[in-house]
Amino acid sequence: MTALVRRFCAAALVGLCAAAPAAQSARAADTILVGSVGSASANLWPVMAGDKKGFFAAEGIKIDMVYVQANAGVIQQLTVDAVNVSVGSGLVDPIRAVDKGAPVAIARIEMQRPPYMLLAKPAIRSIKDLKGKVVSVGGPKDITRIFFERMLAPSGVAAKDVDLIYAGATSARLQALQSGAADAALLTAPYNFHAEAAGFTNLGRTADVLDMPFSGVSTNRNWAKSHKDTLQKFLKVYTQSIAWLSEPANRAEAVEIMMAVSRLSRDDVDKAYDFLIKSRFLEPTGVISKAKLASVVDALKQLGDIPADFAVDRLFMPDITKVVD
Repeated sequence: MTALVRRFCAAALVGLCAAAPAAQSARAADTILVGSVGSASANLWPVMAGDKKGFFAAEGIKIDMVYVQANAGVIQQLTVDAVNVSVGSGLVDPIRAVDKGAPVAIARIEMQRPPYMLLAKPAIRSIKDLKGKVVSVGGPKDITRIFFERMLAPSGVAAKDVDLIYAGATSARLQALQSGAADAALLTAPYNFHAEAAGFTNLGRTADVLDMPFSGVSTNRNWAKSHKDTLQKFLKVYTQSIAWLSEPANRAEAVEIMMAVSRLSRDDVDKAYDFLIKSRFLEPTGVISKAKLASVVDALKQLGDIPADFAVDRLFMPDITKVVD
């Protein structure tokens, strides 16, 4: 081999070595725009853990979080593909969107039971005391309103006997309670524990009154069709993250991750871990129970929000969503 040929081969080899990392970098630049409500709450623990632990990066995915004040706004962004998937979002808005013909599908259940507590001013000792009071929920058509009204029923308090104000994210509802704008608020972890530690009265858990899934991962159908492999990797990592969170040996690190993104105290986040993770609120398999999701659909039918003949199967993408009866 002549010196000239050897120099040419060496240069080509250097070029190939330089090209390989560049190709890997290009694959790693597969960004998913992830929409969610308000700010980082414990409902987002799986996606936050997957991001901080590098699980998404290992699959060549970069997470770009987009926060919107209300859940309905998140689904509107999803409908126009301003975000590709939504996480930590109540299920009622994607169901309503599908009914209206929006290109939205539910890909996974996240919280398999509603993770809310009803917190009230210290002078209010029971749900019966809420008659004539002001209560903060997410929105007039938000799933938190359905949950709250279901909590009222066993105490004999009619929905019309309570004045509702709407504050979007759970952090905003906590602010309404703290400022005195609301007498009570429906809060999720870890904000509920923050309120309880501050002296507000815990009037009960939604999960003790009703058994229906609360939140899910939804996606824009058009984006999902053209990014099927990326979405399936995202869902795989989501399940991996829940498994990691559920491992007791990872508790301390999981708490540190949530403290960093929520700016709440260690005590509040510790309680949130016990409440959400140890109590198995997170759905671990990624498989949707059609019967359980139908309970949410039925609640919307009872409200007159969707027609009586709405079929649950309209919510799924057969080649993406894993469903059992």
